[in-house]
Order: sequence, then structure tokens, then C-alpha cells
Amino acid sequence: MQIEAAVLEAVGLDAPWRKSKPIEVAEIELDAPGPGEVLVRMEAAGVCHSDLSRVNGVRECKVPMVLGHEACGVIEALGEGVADLAIGQKVAMTFMPRCGECKSCTSPGWSLCERGTKANAEGVMLGGGRRLHRDGQKLDHHGGVSGFATHAVVDQHSLVAIPNEIPSDVGALLGCAVLTGGGAVLNAAKLQPGETVAVIGLGGVGLAAVLVALGVGAAEVVGIDMLDSKLESAREFGVSAAMTPTVAQSSGRKFSVVIDCVGNVPALETAIALTAPGGRTVTVGLPNPAARISIAPLSLVIEARSLIGSYMGSNIPRVDIAQYVRMYQDGRLPIEKLISGHIALSDINQAMDDLHEGRVLRQVITFE
Repeated sequence: MQIEAAVLEAVGLDAPWRKSKPIEVAEIELDAPGPGEVLVRMEAAGVCHSDLSRVNGVRECKVPMVLGHEACGVIEALGEGVADLAIGQKVAMTFMPRCGECKSCTSPGWSLCERGTKANAEGVMLGGGRRLHRDGQKLDHHGGVSGFATHAVVDQHSLVAIPNEIPSDVGALLGCAVLTGGGAVLNAAKLQPGETVAVIGLGGVGLAAVLVALGVGAAEVVGIDMLDSKLESAREFGVSAAMTPTVAQSSGRKFSVVIDCVGNVPALETAIALTAPGGRTVTVGLPNPAARISIAPLSLVIEARSLIGSYMGSNIPRVDIAQYVRMYQDGRLPIEKLISGHIALSDINQAMDDLHEGRVLRQVITFE
């Protein structure tokens, strides 16, 4: 079938991207779903830093690629062997499928699905191959989703059914921002009642962590960022205090849990410095692969502190998304606060500029 999609054509072009236009919105072809796959009509897709990192070259990828990994839509067709999803059902999409069969998926604890990781790195579907084409040329998939399009074929392991009454823009954010930020709080840090939390980097993921920490009853939540606009957003979300990294370090405060949602060396080193004895530093940002930090190992030992990496919130999507849906329905997780505005697919290059320049939290592409 013919669909409209946002295709990343070039990596590392100079900003502003509204002028250099690394992304082209174009008509392309989408194959029918294969075994274990589902055709989804897209209703909403969030514009995330992980998309931006492909555009600016921080994370390498092959082009052309159809971007978008945080999305929500309605099922229109089922491939052979799909038994627990139905046509007409609303689904949230996750960019790291869990096949349920590899060693990582079946071992205790949490680690990345081996098959999903390999497929994502190659730009193909979990079951192999590509379903996207243009003039005979195959296009790479982004995280097995490629949600910046009117329709997508997605593996069933990348989909989580959600109640149809959940707004689609909220449903989209369940698949990345909330999974990543919330999972850092609940799965990686394992926040306990009465503990204090500091979140460094108050973008979509960071403020999702703030919302989840508040929703589960943290004793105190402090937001830290370099931008006044982000600090003001954190205050509106209900943090106890909002401050710059310099003010936070000079205050002498230490926190039970500190979550780094930035993805650069200074932010992580600040997070480690703000962690109390016996506390946990959780890092969820995606820095340049060549980045290195400086840390005194003795401080981890004598203060019994932990440094924890958390990718995509260390989550099991079907379990975690169901929990966040309940919190949303109970009024304890106002996900809609994360949405800066709604845009058209044609606005995608401008949206990347807005995200890069820190003017927005989460813009959501909506499809009529």
C-alpha cells in the first residue's frame, strides 16, 4: 500500500534543519504484514531525542530510514499467527521488542533482547527483512516501528494493547518517554517510600521520571536543568524545588536516587556527586559512544553507592505499560502535561530544531 512517511535522507547536516531539510516527507510503499506482524494505522507519534540523535549524527544509522519510534495507533490487519491482538484495538509501540525466546529474555534480571537489538542495529524487522520501499529501494526501519508515517507494519512483540479510551497522544508517550523515565524510577532505582529523588535533565524523559516519582509517593522530588524554561516546567509539574546544576552542587544536598536523563559527561558526573551514601545513581541518557567519565571508585565502596544503567526503563513493556495506564486512569500520572503541542508530519524538520534548542518537551505528530 502507499503511505506518507518522514524519511531521513542525510545525517549530520547543519542546523537549522528547517533549512537544510535532512528529512523528506514522501510517498513510499509499505508491504502487507508478514507472520507475527501487524498493520497499524497511526494516530499519534512523539518526537524524541532518540530521533534527534539520528538526525544530528550522535547515534549512527544508515539512510534512508523512516524515523519515529514512540507511537500509538489502531490495528487494521493481522499477519499469520498473531493471536492476542485484534483488528480495531488501540496499541502503544515500543522500540525494543522482546522476543521472549532468547537468553536475555528468558534469564532472570533485565538485559536487552538479543534478537531485538540485532534487528534494530540492522534497521530490519524482528522477523528479518524490510517492509518499506521507495522506487524499488528498501528503506530502513527505526527501532522496528518507523512511526513517523500514516501506517506501519510492526512486529507483535513491539506492540502493547491499551484501552481504546486512552487518548492516542498519551498512548504514544507510554511507549518511550514514560517507559524510560518511569522505569528508571521504579525498575532501576527501585524507589522506596520516604526516599528523595533528583532528576537531572528536564526534557520529556526527565519530566516523565518526575511524574512517576511523584505518583508513587516519593518524599521529595527535585528537578535540575540549565534552562529556566525547563525549571519552570518542573515547578508546574509539582517538584519540591527546581535549580541549576551549579546551585544543586553548591547546596550540599544529597539524594537517595539521582536520575541522569541528559546523556553527557558533566550531567552524569553531577548526578554521581549528588547521590547520598547508600543511594543509587541511574543514567538513562544516550551519550556519544566515545564519551568517558571520571569517578573515584573508592567513593562507591565506602559509601555503598550504586551506579546503574537503565535502557528504556529496564522494562517489560506489557507489564510496565499496563501499570502506567492504571496510574493514568487513577489520576496519579498526568501524562498529558508532557505534551508541548501537536504538529503535522510536514513540520518534522522544524520539530527537530525546536527539540534541539530546548524549546519543547514532547511534540506529538497527529494523523487525521
